Amino acid sequence: MSERPLELTTEQRLLISQVAARLRHEFAGRFNAETIERYLTDSQQRVVQRAQFATWMPLLVERFTRERLKALARLQADDVETPAVLFLCVHNAGRSQMAAGWLRHLAGAGVEVFSGGSDPGEATNAAAIEAMAEVGIDIASEYPKPWTDEIARAADVIVSMGCGDACPIFPGKRYEDWELDDPSGQPIEVVREIRDDIRTRVEALMVSLQLAPV
Repeated sequence: MSERPLELTTEQRLLISQVAARLRHEFAGRFNAETIERYLTDSQQRVVQRAQFATWMPLLVERFTRERLKALARLQADDVETPAVLFLCVHNAGRSQMAAGWLRHLAGAGVEVFSGGSDPGEATNAAAIEAMAEVGIDIASEYPKPWTDEIARAADVIVSMGCGDACPIFPGKRYEDWELDDPSGQPIEVVREIRDDIRTRVEALMVSLQLAPV
């Protein structure tokens, strides 16, 4: 999938400048303004511009940049107390979003949760959103995004769901390969089965990480 150049309107550029100010305040004492600006600019370039995302582009860039800076801060910290898990699939639009939603829901603040794709899609799968909503988990605000080096390096566990050779390999990481059907194009009945399968796997992962359910 080729990425189109990110073209921001004047209003969006103003909103991005406000994003930069918020991130400088949030990460004051941790990162300097130059580092924050570099990650913000890179995140703009990495987020694929889609028509349905045009209005929300500054928000998506802010969320993606914040996630990356949190991962970077985790890498630099000496006293990290919670494990971090990265869920990966090809499009970051179905399986990995459902897995991330389950782990956040079941483990709460006891774990850092990241997700990404080797070839991010245009939007989170509508059937996945519906199936998760049926069990009280809202992933409607999630969006497909690429995995990045600092997020992969910050993770203690990397769970692959079909990204193949494109998945990152870092020494010392714990890797799991979950063979799951892709919910894309599947009827809701099949997506529910995938959802429930993912929950079972997430619960087993929590036990292995000694994470208590909230």
